[in-house]
Amino acid sequence: MDRLDAFKAIAEQAGRGELTFPANVNASLRLQQALNDPDCHVEAAAKLIQANPLLAARSVAIANSAAYNRSGIEITSVKTAVQRLGVRTLQSLVAALIVRQIGSEVTNPALKQQINQLWEHTAHVAALAQVIARRVTRVDPETALFAGIMHEVAGFYMLSCAGDYPEIIDGEPEDWVDHGEIKIGRGVLTRLGVPDGVFQAIEAMWAGLRAIPPETLGDTLLLANDLSPVPSPLYQPRANISEQGARTIDFLIGDGSLHGIMLESAEEVRSLYSVLMM
Repeated sequence: MDRLDAFKAIAEQAGRGELTFPANVNASLRLQQALNDPDCHVEAAAKLIQANPLLAARSVAIANSAAYNRSGIEITSVKTAVQRLGVRTLQSLVAALIVRQIGSEVTNPALKQQINQLWEHTAHVAALAQVIARRVTRVDPETALFAGIMHEVAGFYMLSCAGDYPEIIDGEPEDWVDHGEIKIGRGVLTRLGVPDGVFQAIEAMWAGLRAIPPETLGDTLLLANDLSPVPSPLYQPRANISEQGARTIDFLIGDGSLHGIMLESAEEVRSLYSVLMM
């Protein structure tokens, strides 16, 4: 079996819903399902979050971040944090936990390094997407945050399968883009119950066509991906985008510009990224 055969085998399993997750992922998925329940209000959500010390700490931290704490009044309790954030932001925090847990049992140092870089990239994209949605494209920022967290989940799952398919370690980045990401990604996103709107935005990101100025959730993800200072280790940047080139992306927005908005929002992006890296 070569690398492409391994991608095909993983994709076929994913398409059948036969995904293998660590036990802690399944526990987090149950928490996500509870938060997705329309009858799960703030009081119930707070109790669910308090039962997980890591999520409790992250909830308080993100509630005090520049992106969510406009009043400047610091809070210290989970209940107050949940009231400030709302259930949908908590769903994104649980999604971040799930994505990180998918690769948590990988022990190979080289793969572990890739997983760590992939999460750094993901955290940057999610933070940027939230701010771009709110300040530029005017799509729902909480949906953009969630989409940013989920946009590389196929890569995390693929790397987690290296124990069974060691062939995936070697090869060119184009192999993943052309033969693995989309087919594996569709299966993983379906298994995780990602909403259709977010699913479609990630599909648009795989297609790689972004409007200028950006308008949709897919455009938001693509722009955030291009602006991320940390690239995904799984593929090379598009030929016309480099880290240096990304800094030059600019266009007019109303009476301002993308560059100006991102400078104004730098602390919000930094604070969201810091929480996601906890």
